[in-house]
Amino acid sequence: MNAEDVTQILCVGRSAVEHASPKVRSLVLADLFDHSVIADELVNFDACFYCLGVSSAGQAEEFYSRITYDLTLSIADVLEPRNPNMTFVYMCAQGSDPTGNSKVMWARVRGRLENSLFERSFKKVYSLRPGYIQPMDGIKSRTALYRVAYDVFGFIYPLLTRLIPDSVTSTRAIGKAMLNLARGYESPAALAPADINRLAKAEEN
Repeated sequence: MNAEDVTQILCVGRSAVEHASPKVRSLVLADLFDHSVIADELVNFDACFYCLGVSSAGQAEEFYSRITYDLTLSIADVLEPRNPNMTFVYMCAQGSDPTGNSKVMWARVRGRLENSLFERSFKKVYSLRPGYIQPMDGIKSRTALYRVAYDVFGFIYPLLTRLIPDSVTSTRAIGKAMLNLARGYESPAALAPADINRLAKAEEN
């Protein structure tokens, strides 16, 4: 919203995103798999920041794969032919395994999804693989336990960035990095936290 070169933001989800900015518009879908009703509105966009996800904790691989893999590709199917110049940015996670050899279920599923996305004909496809993400600019988790943890780690976040820079980033850095990917800044296709942090500072250099 704060970027001067961003003129329109369309948020698609199961609930509306409430902001005062005139740039922001929400499309609400009770069933995200039934996106045929909004397909005609998903045209002529420069970028898609795909941040939808679900925790793998306690989930069967079939369910997790349906939400993580099947849903993402079904939406990519709608966007791809309607936005030939789109940059698709997928929010993944550190530890994603594109080889499919990991014993960790979520890592295999996300790695398989990355491979499928990289084969698409979008202008560019990127996958962000953040580790620990420090919320900034008033962002709050909906999960009480996470809010407590973030408050605790918030005090030592500057120290963490020095001790383990390859595993730590912030919501602010992710937002800036995503925008710079859409702007055409060069980057590896899969971004580790260090890549995210470096790209976030690109516009400052």
